[in-house]
Amino acid sequence: MKNFKHFAKQLLTWRLRFISGLVLAAVSALGLGVGLLSLGPALSLILDPENGKNLIQLAEEHNASNAFPSIPEGLISTLPEGRFDGVLFILIGLGGLTIFGGLANFLHQYISAWLAMHVVARARFKAFTHVLYMPVAKVARHGSSEFVSRIIRDAEALQVGLLVLMGRSVSQFTKGIVAFMVACVFDYRLVIIALIVLPVLVITLQVIGRRVNKGTRASLSAQQELLRISNEAVQGLKAVKVNTAESTIEREFEKENAQVVKSEMKVRVMRALSSPLMETLAILVLGTLAGIAAHSIIDGSLQFNRFLLSIGALAVAGSSLRPLAGLVTEIQAAEAPAARLMEILNASNEEDSGTAKMPTSFSKVAFQNVSFTYENKDVPAVNSFSAEISAGERVAVVGPNGSGKTSLVSLIPRLLSQQEGSIFLDNTNINDIGLKELRTHVGVVTQETVLFHGTIADNIRFGTNASDEEVRAAANYAHADEFIAELDGGYDSLVYEQGKSLSGGQRQRIAIARVLLRNPSIMIFDEATSQIDAESEAFIADTLEKYSKGKTVFVIAHRMSTVQNADRILVLDEGKLVGNGTHQELLDSCDVYRRLTETQLITAMPNA
Repeated sequence: MKNFKHFAKQLLTWRLRFISGLVLAAVSALGLGVGLLSLGPALSLILDPENGKNLIQLAEEHNASNAFPSIPEGLISTLPEGRFDGVLFILIGLGGLTIFGGLANFLHQYISAWLAMHVVARARFKAFTHVLYMPVAKVARHGSSEFVSRIIRDAEALQVGLLVLMGRSVSQFTKGIVAFMVACVFDYRLVIIALIVLPVLVITLQVIGRRVNKGTRASLSAQQELLRISNEAVQGLKAVKVNTAESTIEREFEKENAQVVKSEMKVRVMRALSSPLMETLAILVLGTLAGIAAHSIIDGSLQFNRFLLSIGALAVAGSSLRPLAGLVTEIQAAEAPAARLMEILNASNEEDSGTAKMPTSFSKVAFQNVSFTYENKDVPAVNSFSAEISAGERVAVVGPNGSGKTSLVSLIPRLLSQQEGSIFLDNTNINDIGLKELRTHVGVVTQETVLFHGTIADNIRFGTNASDEEVRAAANYAHADEFIAELDGGYDSLVYEQGKSLSGGQRQRIAIARVLLRNPSIMIFDEATSQIDAESEAFIADTLEKYSKGKTVFVIAHRMSTVQNADRILVLDEGKLVGNGTHQELLDSCDVYRRLTETQLITAMPNA
């Protein structure tokens, strides 16, 4: 339970509220205890009509016996003399105590819910923020669904455990303990018998708790996989349909769905088992107590009314403590989601020890024996790569699929971090530059353009505080202003999820406008023209020609026109640099490049 305890301790962040909640729970329980204790005088007034005593006489006898606590004389003088008036006095007092205790219980539950929700909200925010600063490679390897599932679903499951811990558990426990103490006041001998079952109760709860924890972790993992399948199928619905893969997805979903049911049933069985076990123990204890009490009443060593009061108080204590069995299992169940959240919070962030500023100007970008290997892979994606790119050059990076092109350019903004070698801007190692500083000066346009829910203007200024005029200027540079003006709402038009309301070329031009707005020193286009029409490609080529002058540009391309317009071409094969030169030079000297021009590099075709 160490992970759940980590989050439970955070309830103390709001110490005053935490203490207030406990005090209110105690006040509510004390109201119950006073009510149980007052039943003794009430029974004396009602059950003995001939020799019964009024409240004043009962109070004076109580003080004369030196019993604790002593009743002040001033309070005794305010008690009614009549026996019926005494009964009414007690009943009215019990009603007042009930209202007061109910109010205290409500406030305790409210504070408990406030604390639990704020602890979970903070944990959810920390987990989400932590993922934002985790290495891209690690997030990509595990998949977005896993992290989303933990941040949302696991946080929700953790909240249930904290609510139970601070809310119902404290309430039931304090009431049970107070009722138990009242039972001791009436007859301690009967209470001793009840304590015999305590070790059995503890052991039973531990066994059930461990099984619930194990089952909950399995259930959360299965739900995470179910979320992944659902996301992939819905987001890739076109691919599912055109490949007639509906039945394949159905089988995968059904398999994981069955696993969720299986894991959930294990948890539910354990939770369901806890209640009857506790009830069985309670019946055995009460039966034993009744037998002992009957013998004591017959031989005159125990008064019948005190027996009733003691059994009644124990019954109240039992009814208050019995739900703790189920509540403990709910708390145990919260350990699994707490552990999964802690795995995120304990994961390493991107290394960012750099303090140097980005050079205001540099003459070259130098790769020196750079190698990068993905985790759990044996073959390097980039292997001993060395090259020097002059500032202001436009460089095309080409190679067969899987040759390491995207991995190479991802090393420049440190989306990936090489294990060997270095990348320099003149004499400045990019690892010595702060991440935010570096990425502010490196603009990246990817093949899969990412647009966010919001207006087109918000998507262009994403990550900046640019004015509307600056946004429009960047859109104009990227040849996006014309189609934006034709949309209902213009720059205030809402973008659908993943930008589905726009064509591929429109999305790319918005992404390019986003990059141009930041005016970076280095620009990276990762297959930015591979999935767009010839007209959009022409617009993007014009943008590159006009607004990338003086900037160092890396272009991963499959279009022959884009490659031929580059100042230099780098050819990769299995992560190694196998060609470096102009189009004609590589045709004469590089077999890999010749094969690419014949098989993979696309010649743009006019619109039909």
